[in-house]
Amino acid sequence: MLTAVATLGLIWVGGLVTSRGAGMAVPDWPTTYGYNLFYFPVSQWVGGVFYEHTHRLWAAGVGLLTSLLAAWIWGRQTRGRARWLGWAFIAILVGLLSHRGSGQAEGGINAVPLHFRALVWVLPPLLVGSVAQCVRHRGALEWLALTAFVGVILQGLMGGLRVAAMRPELGILHGLLAQLFFILLCVIALRTSTWWQRATDKLAVYAAGRLRYVFVTVTALILGQLVLGATMRHQHAGLAIPDFPTAYGGWWPATDPASIARYNQARVELTAANPITAFQIHLQLTHRALAVLIFLAVAWTAGAARSRLGLASPVTRWAAVWFAAILLQVILGAATIWTNKAADIATAHVLVGALSLAIGSLISVITCRAASRMTVPSQATASRSMLPVAEFSS
Repeated sequence: MLTAVATLGLIWVGGLVTSRGAGMAVPDWPTTYGYNLFYFPVSQWVGGVFYEHTHRLWAAGVGLLTSLLAAWIWGRQTRGRARWLGWAFIAILVGLLSHRGSGQAEGGINAVPLHFRALVWVLPPLLVGSVAQCVRHRGALEWLALTAFVGVILQGLMGGLRVAAMRPELGILHGLLAQLFFILLCVIALRTSTWWQRATDKLAVYAAGRLRYVFVTVTALILGQLVLGATMRHQHAGLAIPDFPTAYGGWWPATDPASIARYNQARVELTAANPITAFQIHLQLTHRALAVLIFLAVAWTAGAARSRLGLASPVTRWAAVWFAAILLQVILGAATIWTNKAADIATAHVLVGALSLAIGSLISVITCRAASRMTVPSQATASRSMLPVAEFSS
């Protein structure tokens, strides 16, 4: 739970970095202006450097927590040779990452240590293999923890290479991995909770029938919406559409070259680094349309849970919390435009989006588990009912 909360805080700090345009305030990585990350003088934490360097330190803290969590869970869930091999794997990767050294203050991909660049190619296959093991072992806790460990390292590398290589598209991948990593930590926190251990005999109250498929589908839509949002933020073009609920005074603005030129000439943003394009306008329109779809879908889901399961059902209550989070997310999205993308409002929009995704994911996990556990006893009962009476009695 501590690691999950720390990760949510990291998403908040990362949102501040993007909202305040501080992503390139420190041009080198994994060093900070030539200093080892942990030795950078506090006196130089000024302006955008404060946000970017804080983000890096917080990320290192989350990485350390995740490493400890993975080692702890792996040690509790495995025995013998498997335990020692897992611990050795975690220790080797942590040792490689701790060797950051000092570098060139001007940055660049060539200033990134060779072993960091090698890990970029090694980690994706390891992550895929770890996920495959999760599927093979039906979500075994130790493999979930190891997946989180590999994922947090890859997440950090993507964020660092986005700076060193100056590739905004890596920032989009960085944001996507952050959301997936947060979901995984929330699931691990749920799986290790006392509730998860004791709820086996009470899963009937969490059964939602086919409604669980709606939870999964809408959660996937929210993940897609967050990817669209990350793409918009990392274009660094400010507000592609400056008004809401209309778009340039209409519902579907013109995007021909002359109209795009007119939109750029009329802009009053001071923080926009790049001119807007027709693609960015269409991207934001898609983001708005999907937001309406998600809002209606979650509202319908909350209503359906109430009518089918009743107010006393925990699923109904969590669906209501989910709807409240989505409603707040819509309000913050509109406020982001109305305030000309104020940094705090835009960051709150990112934070509530992550919470909405986590709530939907946990509801999906719980309702799907309830369905699978309730199916097993029913099948066992059916098989026993087919036994002869004497054998059944014995």
